[in-house]
Amino acid sequence: MIELLKNKTKIDFMGKRKIALTMSGIFMLIGLLAIVQIGRGAANLGIDFAGGTAVQIKFNEPIALDDVRETLNKGGIDEYDLQELTSENKILIRVKKKEQTLGTLSTQIISVLREKYSEENVVVDSSTEIGPKVGARLRADALWAIIAAIIGILIYITFRFQFKFGVGATLATFHDVLAVLCIFYLTGKEINLILVSALMMIAGYSLTDSVVVFDRIRENLRFKSKKSIVEIINMSLNEVLSRTIITSLTTFFAAFTLYVFGGEVIHEFALAIMLGVAIGTYSSIFIASPIVLMMGEENALGKK
Repeated sequence: MIELLKNKTKIDFMGKRKIALTMSGIFMLIGLLAIVQIGRGAANLGIDFAGGTAVQIKFNEPIALDDVRETLNKGGIDEYDLQELTSENKILIRVKKKEQTLGTLSTQIISVLREKYSEENVVVDSSTEIGPKVGARLRADALWAIIAAIIGILIYITFRFQFKFGVGATLATFHDVLAVLCIFYLTGKEINLILVSALMMIAGYSLTDSVVVFDRIRENLRFKSKKSIVEIINMSLNEVLSRTIITSLTTFFAAFTLYVFGGEVIHEFALAIMLGVAIGTYSSIFIASPIVLMMGEENALGKK
Protein backbone atom coordinates (compact mmCIF):
# COMPACT_ATOMS: atom_id res chain seq x y z
CA MET A 1 0.00 0.00 0.00
CA ILE A 2 1.19 3.51 -0.80
CA GLU A 3 1.62 5.65 2.31
CA LEU A 4 0.48 9.15 1.48
CA LEU A 5 1.38 10.35 4.97
CA LYS A 6 4.82 8.97 5.84
CA ASN A 7 4.83 10.32 9.39
CA LYS A 8 2.02 9.36 11.73
CA THR A 9 -0.34 12.27 12.26
CA LYS A 10 -1.64 13.23 15.69
CA ILE A 11 -4.71 15.26 14.83
CA ASP A 12 -7.25 15.73 17.62
CA PHE A 13 -10.34 14.88 15.58
CA MET A 14 -12.56 14.38 18.63
CA GLY A 15 -11.63 17.81 19.93
CA LYS A 16 -13.27 19.33 16.84
CA ARG A 17 -16.43 17.22 16.96
CA LYS A 18 -18.73 19.94 18.34
CA ILE A 19 -17.89 22.36 15.52
CA ALA A 20 -18.26 19.60 12.92
CA LEU A 21 -21.58 18.39 14.32
CA THR A 22 -22.95 21.94 14.39
CA MET A 23 -22.06 22.54 10.74
CA SER A 24 -23.42 19.16 9.72
CA GLY A 25 -26.64 19.80 11.64
CA ILE A 26 -27.26 22.91 9.53
CA PHE A 27 -26.75 20.94 6.30
CA MET A 28 -29.08 18.21 7.51
CA LEU A 29 -31.82 20.71 8.39
CA ILE A 30 -31.62 22.24 4.91
CA GLY A 31 -31.59 18.74 3.44
CA LEU A 32 -34.77 17.88 5.35
CA LEU A 33 -36.32 21.11 4.06
CA ALA A 34 -35.36 20.00 0.54
CA ILE A 35 -37.16 16.68 1.08
CA VAL A 36 -40.29 18.55 2.18
CA GLN A 37 -40.08 20.81 -0.87
CA ILE A 38 -39.58 17.82 -3.15
CA GLY A 39 -42.64 16.17 -1.63
CA ARG A 40 -44.63 19.36 -2.31
CA GLY A 41 -43.28 19.57 -5.85
CA ALA A 42 -41.74 22.97 -5.08
CA ALA A 43 -38.11 22.11 -5.92
CA ASN A 44 -36.50 21.99 -9.37
CA LEU A 45 -37.79 18.54 -10.21
CA GLY A 46 -37.00 16.66 -13.40
CA ILE A 47 -39.77 15.20 -15.48
CA ASP A 48 -39.22 11.90 -13.64
CA PHE A 49 -40.80 13.49 -10.57
CA ALA A 50 -42.78 16.45 -11.93
CA GLY A 51 -44.22 14.93 -15.09
CA GLY A 52 -43.58 16.11 -18.62
CA THR A 53 -42.00 15.19 -21.94
CA ALA A 54 -38.39 14.57 -22.95
CA VAL A 55 -37.47 14.32 -26.64
CA GLN A 56 -33.92 13.70 -27.86
CA ILE A 57 -33.33 14.83 -31.43
CA LYS A 58 -30.35 13.99 -33.65
CA PHE A 59 -29.56 16.40 -36.49
CA ASN A 60 -27.62 15.33 -39.55
CA GLU A 61 -25.68 18.58 -39.45
CA PRO A 62 -24.61 20.99 -36.66
CA ILE A 63 -27.47 23.22 -35.47
CA ALA A 64 -27.15 26.36 -33.34
CA LEU A 65 -28.92 26.08 -30.00
CA ASP A 66 -30.30 29.62 -30.31
CA ASP A 67 -31.92 28.70 -33.64
CA VAL A 68 -33.63 25.69 -32.05
CA ARG A 69 -34.83 27.86 -29.17
CA GLU A 70 -36.24 30.47 -31.57
CA THR A 71 -37.97 27.75 -33.61
CA LEU A 72 -39.62 26.23 -30.54
CA ASN A 73 -40.79 29.64 -29.30
CA LYS A 74 -42.39 30.42 -32.65
CA GLY A 75 -44.05 27.00 -32.64
CA GLY A 76 -45.77 27.71 -29.31
CA ILE A 77 -43.51 25.51 -27.14
CA ASP A 78 -42.68 27.12 -23.79
CA GLU A 79 -41.28 26.24 -20.36
CA TYR A 80 -38.66 23.92 -21.81
CA ASP A 81 -35.00 23.14 -21.15
CA LEU A 82 -32.44 22.47 -23.87
CA GLN A 83 -29.37 20.31 -23.39
CA GLU A 84 -26.87 20.09 -26.23
CA LEU A 85 -24.64 17.13 -27.05
CA THR A 86 -22.34 18.94 -29.47
CA SER A 87 -20.11 15.97 -30.31
CA GLU A 88 -23.09 14.00 -31.64
CA ASN A 89 -25.26 16.82 -33.05
CA LYS A 90 -27.97 15.92 -30.53
CA ILE A 91 -30.31 18.10 -28.50
CA LEU A 92 -32.40 16.98 -25.53
CA ILE A 93 -35.63 18.94 -25.12
CA ARG A 94 -37.41 18.61 -21.77
CA VAL A 95 -40.80 20.19 -21.11
CA LYS A 96 -42.67 20.08 -17.81
CA LYS A 97 -46.37 20.06 -18.64
CA LYS A 98 -49.70 19.01 -17.20
CA GLU A 99 -51.00 15.51 -17.91
CA GLN A 100 -53.68 16.52 -20.39
CA THR A 101 -51.11 18.08 -22.75
CA LEU A 102 -48.62 15.20 -22.79
CA GLY A 103 -50.24 13.14 -25.50
CA THR A 104 -49.61 15.70 -28.25
CA LEU A 105 -46.62 17.60 -26.89
CA SER A 106 -43.85 15.36 -28.24
CA THR A 107 -45.59 15.21 -31.62
CA GLN A 108 -45.83 19.00 -31.64
CA ILE A 109 -42.13 19.42 -30.86
CA ILE A 110 -41.07 17.03 -33.62
CA SER A 111 -43.44 18.62 -36.11
CA VAL A 112 -42.17 22.14 -35.38
CA LEU A 113 -38.53 21.12 -35.81
CA ARG A 114 -39.13 19.13 -39.01
CA GLU A 115 -41.02 22.04 -40.50
CA LYS A 116 -37.98 24.23 -39.93
CA TYR A 117 -35.10 21.82 -40.64
CA SER A 118 -36.78 19.28 -42.96
CA GLU A 119 -37.87 15.77 -42.03
CA GLU A 120 -34.64 14.14 -43.27
CA ASN A 121 -32.48 16.32 -40.99
CA VAL A 122 -34.46 15.61 -37.79
CA VAL A 123 -34.15 12.09 -36.36
CA VAL A 124 -35.96 11.20 -33.11
CA ASP A 125 -33.58 9.28 -30.86
CA SER A 126 -36.01 8.88 -27.98
CA SER A 127 -39.26 10.27 -26.61
CA THR A 128 -40.46 9.91 -23.02
CA GLU A 129 -43.70 11.08 -21.45
CA ILE A 130 -44.50 10.93 -17.72
CA GLY A 131 -47.72 12.18 -16.14
CA PRO A 132 -47.69 14.08 -12.81
CA LYS A 133 -49.42 11.18 -11.02
CA VAL A 134 -46.65 8.83 -12.09
CA GLY A 135 -44.08 11.46 -11.07
CA ALA A 136 -45.62 11.72 -7.60
CA ARG A 137 -45.47 7.93 -7.26
CA LEU A 138 -41.81 7.92 -8.34
CA ARG A 139 -41.01 10.60 -5.74
CA ALA A 140 -42.57 8.47 -3.01
CA ASP A 141 -40.83 5.29 -4.22
CA ALA A 142 -37.46 7.06 -4.32
CA LEU A 143 -37.90 8.30 -0.75
CA TRP A 144 -38.84 4.83 0.51
CA ALA A 145 -35.86 3.32 -1.31
CA ILE A 146 -33.48 5.66 0.52
CA ILE A 147 -35.18 4.99 3.87
CA ALA A 148 -34.98 1.22 3.29
CA ALA A 149 -31.26 1.49 2.46
CA ILE A 150 -30.55 3.45 5.65
CA ILE A 151 -32.50 0.96 7.80
CA GLY A 152 -30.55 -1.85 6.15
CA ILE A 153 -27.30 -0.11 7.06
CA LEU A 154 -28.40 0.18 10.69
CA ILE A 155 -29.22 -3.54 10.86
CA TYR A 156 -25.98 -4.59 9.13
CA ILE A 157 -23.65 -2.49 11.31
CA THR A 158 -25.52 -3.48 14.47
CA PHE A 159 -25.07 -7.15 13.55
CA ARG A 160 -21.40 -6.72 12.66
CA PHE A 161 -20.42 -4.40 15.53
CA GLN A 162 -22.88 -3.02 18.08
CA PHE A 163 -26.08 -0.99 18.01
CA LYS A 164 -24.17 2.20 18.86
CA PHE A 165 -21.88 1.64 15.88
CA GLY A 166 -24.97 1.12 13.76
CA VAL A 167 -26.46 4.43 14.87
CA GLY A 168 -23.19 6.24 14.10
CA ALA A 169 -22.89 4.74 10.60
CA THR A 170 -26.59 5.28 9.86
CA LEU A 171 -26.55 8.94 10.90
CA ALA A 172 -23.33 9.52 8.94
CA THR A 173 -24.91 7.97 5.84
CA PHE A 174 -28.12 9.94 6.33
CA HIS A 175 -26.00 13.08 6.75
CA ASP A 176 -24.18 12.44 3.45
CA VAL A 177 -27.41 11.91 1.52
CA LEU A 178 -29.00 15.04 3.01
CA ALA A 179 -25.86 17.15 2.46
CA VAL A 180 -25.67 16.32 -1.26
CA LEU A 181 -29.42 16.87 -1.59
CA CYS A 182 -29.01 20.19 0.23
CA ILE A 183 -26.33 21.38 -2.22
CA PHE A 184 -28.42 20.38 -5.25
CA TYR A 185 -31.47 22.12 -3.78
CA LEU A 186 -29.63 25.35 -2.90
CA THR A 187 -27.93 25.57 -6.30
CA GLY A 188 -31.19 24.92 -8.14
CA LYS A 189 -29.94 21.80 -9.91
CA GLU A 190 -32.47 19.34 -11.23
CA ILE A 191 -33.58 16.59 -8.86
CA ASN A 192 -34.42 13.39 -10.72
CA LEU A 193 -34.00 9.61 -10.68
CA ILE A 194 -30.36 9.93 -11.77
CA LEU A 195 -29.66 11.89 -8.58
CA VAL A 196 -31.45 9.21 -6.53
CA SER A 197 -29.16 6.58 -8.09
CA ALA A 198 -26.15 8.68 -7.13
CA LEU A 199 -27.46 9.07 -3.57
CA MET A 200 -27.75 5.29 -3.23
CA MET A 201 -24.16 4.90 -4.38
CA ILE A 202 -23.07 7.60 -1.93
CA ALA A 203 -24.79 5.70 0.89
CA GLY A 204 -22.81 2.59 0.00
CA TYR A 205 -19.52 4.48 -0.16
CA SER A 206 -20.16 6.21 3.16
CA LEU A 207 -20.94 2.87 4.80
CA THR A 208 -17.71 1.31 3.51
CA ASP A 209 -15.62 4.21 4.79
CA SER A 210 -17.27 4.07 8.23
CA VAL A 211 -16.71 0.30 8.48
CA VAL A 212 -12.96 0.76 7.86
CA VAL A 213 -12.78 3.29 10.69
CA PHE A 214 -14.87 1.12 13.03
CA ASP A 215 -12.71 -1.93 12.31
CA ARG A 216 -9.58 -0.05 13.33
CA ILE A 217 -11.27 1.30 16.48
CA ARG A 218 -12.40 -2.19 17.48
CA GLU A 219 -8.92 -3.59 16.85
CA ASN A 220 -7.26 -0.90 18.96
CA LEU A 221 -9.76 -1.45 21.76
CA ARG A 222 -8.43 -4.98 22.13
CA PHE A 223 -4.75 -4.04 22.36
CA LYS A 224 -4.76 -0.46 23.70
CA SER A 225 -7.08 -0.95 26.64
CA LYS A 226 -5.07 1.37 28.92
CA LYS A 227 -5.86 4.39 26.76
CA SER A 228 -9.05 6.41 27.07
CA ILE A 229 -11.83 6.07 24.50
CA VAL A 230 -11.09 9.52 23.08
CA GLU A 231 -7.40 8.62 22.66
CA ILE A 232 -8.26 5.32 20.99
CA ILE A 233 -10.66 6.94 18.51
CA ASN A 234 -8.19 9.70 17.66
CA MET A 235 -5.37 7.18 17.25
CA SER A 236 -7.54 4.96 15.04
CA LEU A 237 -8.61 7.86 12.82
CA ASN A 238 -5.02 9.00 12.37
CA GLU A 239 -3.92 5.46 11.52
CA VAL A 240 -6.46 5.07 8.72
CA LEU A 241 -6.19 8.68 7.51
CA SER A 242 -3.69 7.92 4.73
CA ARG A 243 -5.77 4.97 3.48
CA THR A 244 -8.95 7.04 3.63
CA ILE A 245 -7.46 9.92 1.63
CA ILE A 246 -6.00 7.62 -1.05
CA THR A 247 -9.29 5.72 -1.46
CA SER A 248 -11.30 8.94 -1.60
CA LEU A 249 -8.99 10.59 -4.13
CA THR A 250 -9.08 7.49 -6.36
CA THR A 251 -12.88 7.44 -6.34
CA PHE A 252 -13.08 11.22 -6.74
CA PHE A 253 -10.80 11.22 -9.80
CA ALA A 254 -12.84 8.42 -11.40
CA ALA A 255 -16.02 10.49 -10.92
CA PHE A 256 -14.21 13.62 -12.13
CA THR A 257 -13.20 11.80 -15.32
CA LEU A 258 -16.84 10.90 -15.90
CA TYR A 259 -17.80 14.52 -15.31
CA VAL A 260 -15.29 15.85 -17.85
CA PHE A 261 -15.43 13.16 -20.55
CA GLY A 262 -18.72 11.35 -19.93
CA GLY A 263 -20.96 13.82 -21.72
CA GLU A 264 -23.74 16.14 -20.63
CA VAL A 265 -26.18 13.36 -19.79
CA ILE A 266 -24.23 12.12 -16.73
CA HIS A 267 -22.83 15.48 -15.54
CA GLU A 268 -25.28 15.69 -12.64
CA PHE A 269 -24.62 12.06 -11.66
CA ALA A 270 -20.83 12.51 -11.67
CA LEU A 271 -21.11 15.79 -9.75
CA ALA A 272 -23.23 14.13 -7.06
CA ILE A 273 -20.69 11.31 -6.73
CA MET A 274 -17.81 13.78 -6.35
CA LEU A 275 -19.69 15.69 -3.66
CA GLY A 276 -20.68 12.43 -1.97
CA VAL A 277 -17.11 11.13 -1.83
CA ALA A 278 -15.83 14.36 -0.27
CA ILE A 279 -18.69 14.58 2.23
CA GLY A 280 -18.56 10.83 2.97
CA THR A 281 -14.86 11.05 3.85
CA TYR A 282 -15.60 13.96 6.18
CA SER A 283 -18.55 12.20 7.83
CA SER A 284 -16.67 8.96 8.55
CA ILE A 285 -14.20 11.01 10.58
CA PHE A 286 -16.27 13.83 12.08
CA ILE A 287 -19.78 12.32 12.26
CA ALA A 288 -19.78 8.52 12.64
CA SER A 289 -17.10 8.18 15.34
CA PRO A 290 -18.13 11.22 17.44
CA ILE A 291 -21.76 10.00 17.51
CA VAL A 292 -20.63 6.59 18.74
CA LEU A 293 -18.54 8.32 21.41
CA MET A 294 -21.43 10.56 22.48
CA MET A 295 -23.77 7.60 22.92
CA GLY A 296 -22.35 6.58 26.26
CA GLU A 297 -18.87 8.16 26.49
CA GLU A 298 -16.64 5.60 28.22
CA ASN A 299 -19.01 2.68 27.57
CA ALA A 300 -19.86 3.71 24.03
CA LEU A 301 -17.58 1.19 22.39
CA GLY A 302 -18.11 -1.60 24.82
CA LYS A 303 -15.15 -0.64 27.00
CA LYS A 304 -15.62 -0.64 30.77
